[in-house]
Amino acid sequence: MASAIERHASILKNLNDSGRASVIELSRSLEVSEVTIRNDLNELSQKGLVQRTHGGAVKNDLFVYDVPLYEKTKQHRSEKQRIAAAAAALVNDGEIITIDSGSTTWELAKLLKSKRRLTVITNSIPIASELSTVPNLQVIVTGGSVRRESLSIVGPHSEVLLREHFANKVFLGVDGFDVHSGLTTPNLDEAHVNRLMVDMSREVIAVTDSSKFGRRSMCLIVPTKRIHKVITDSGIPKEDADYLQSIGIEVIIV
Repeated sequence: MASAIERHASILKNLNDSGRASVIELSRSLEVSEVTIRNDLNELSQKGLVQRTHGGAVKNDLFVYDVPLYEKTKQHRSEKQRIAAAAAALVNDGEIITIDSGSTTWELAKLLKSKRRLTVITNSIPIASELSTVPNLQVIVTGGSVRRESLSIVGPHSEVLLREHFANKVFLGVDGFDVHSGLTTPNLDEAHVNRLMVDMSREVIAVTDSSKFGRRSMCLIVPTKRIHKVITDSGIPKEDADYLQSIGIEVIIV
């Protein structure tokens, strides 16, 4: 039988694909009792991840589902490019930096080719490919299992490598950013890898377009207080920007 986390992920994927699902349908597809599905839906509803309906649930538009990377690259592209430019300006020659997988961080990687004596640690296949032929950069890629949706590398092998490398900065892309809860992502393995990146870095910089604010996904990466800087666009809600600044986080708006 699938674990509760696996069932919840399956339920959320089903809702993302179809918009709604009934208890009976989910019970049959997951091969568990209707009582178990009702309990799962109630738990997901309490967390704000789904909206309960009579006999089932519907998709919650404030919840972030797993979206393939190639689709993310088409969304808010100009904002992501401006955010990437501001992030690149924070990278100094000779530093060791960690870059998370994602569409905004991929834009950042494209702007690092002129840096000198830079070491880049990443779990992103596109980012590694982007920088692998640049002679003045050293690229370290984590090992592990490839996630098809994000083209990222996750799992125990990734975590072992990350534990052995300190970094000056980590640039973290996010799927959801609720300023009172923290940074979130749809995948538990991705969250574990991202959390280690934060633990091993001196400075944590979140790079995210404003559409991610006020939204959350299933897995917490880190609480908001673990971040030092946030780079985003002018669409960030004023109350979110004010809150971040009030707790000592630098907000860079591009």
